[in-house]
Amino acid sequence: MRGTRSLAAEEDLARALLGSLDDAQRAQAVVSPAAPSDILTSNARKADVQEQKGIAFADLSAEQRGLLLAVIEEYAGVQPEAVARKRVERLRAAGFDRIRFAWMGGRKRGEPHYHRIQGPTFLIEYDNTQDDANHIHSVWRDFDGDFGIDLLEQHYRNSAHHQQ
Repeated sequence: MRGTRSLAAEEDLARALLGSLDDAQRAQAVVSPAAPSDILTSNARKADVQEQKGIAFADLSAEQRGLLLAVIEEYAGVQPEAVARKRVERLRAAGFDRIRFAWMGGRKRGEPHYHRIQGPTFLIEYDNTQDDANHIHSVWRDFDGDFGIDLLEQHYRNSAHHQQ
């Protein structure tokens, strides 16, 4: 449908955070002038921790921290309530100061771009790079208990009654 934007709030909040950064902060946050062609964790069953690149929560002003938290809350808000609650509890327990925000690609709307938010327990990835930056992929992955883990495969591998 013409005029409709998917994940508009997620993109706009991340762009607002990027736009609020001063030159020194932006130098930390923008880790590449080119966006990757897809989310970095791809369709791997287990999310890999990405390099600790990007700007740390601790290096943001109070207003910028609020923007970063707003982005996280936007992603959490579209999840089932019980899942979101557990994820946010783990995030809080691990501490905000270890969360980083990274940007890759163009800064103008319509240019291919990618952002990620990573903490000790989770990774949020967003990319809009395919089809002339008109095709979005976005995920929230947990480093422990991710939805991508193949529980049946683990059961077969670890259960005595399946071993010969």
